[in-house]
Amino acid sequence: MERSKSHEGRLIGLLAELKVTAGLVLLVAISREILLGHHQAFSHGYLAVQLVVCLLFLGDFFVRWHAADRKLPFFLRNLFFLLISVPWLNIAVWSHALLPRSWAMLLGLMPLVRAFGVLGIVAHWLVTGRIRQLFVSYLFTVLVFTYLSALVFYDYEIGVNPKLDGFGDALWWAWMNVTTVGAEIFAVTAVGKLFSVLLPSLGMMMFPIFTSYLLQEYAPSRRRSDS
Repeated sequence: MERSKSHEGRLIGLLAELKVTAGLVLLVAISREILLGHHQAFSHGYLAVQLVVCLLFLGDFFVRWHAADRKLPFFLRNLFFLLISVPWLNIAVWSHALLPRSWAMLLGLMPLVRAFGVLGIVAHWLVTGRIRQLFVSYLFTVLVFTYLSALVFYDYEIGVNPKLDGFGDALWWAWMNVTTVGAEIFAVTAVGKLFSVLLPSLGMMMFPIFTSYLLQEYAPSRRRSDS
């Protein structure tokens, strides 16, 4: 029994390391797909990468589920992560479903949510102190969502938005919106307009947290120097 638990523990640790690598690989793969693709359908190479990554995430889920002492609470608590780990895009392609690009992109991005959840936990672990951990978690969320928004905006707007000449413009648009400054590039698609609302909303929620962090981090040392 103890040996079985030890094997499960080592397997879970190995899968945790593989998940981090898989998350980075998936990010690079979808970035390459969007930046170099033809914006109509996903390539076979990307579909293969997403399938392997999703199978790894699913394997990790079922191994941890098997090792959990209370299986039903674990299943219910992690049901969302199970659903976004399913390779829905591959299933749609195998079933010859004629999905619009917007729906295909949504299915293609779902595993990234799981991947960034893993990377966010790693970033959280690398920092000591509760305030710093909270700050890093929020900072990671802003950086990830801004980058993904730039990718999605570029994929939907390139070719139909005359002010968008390349991914650099999309990245600049995303950063200007998340900082609530605004950009001279205006969305023309429904998805682009949606992200034009989501990004400033995220910025207005997140940046006060940065201010609070600075006050928590540096105000005590300043009080000590004044005393």
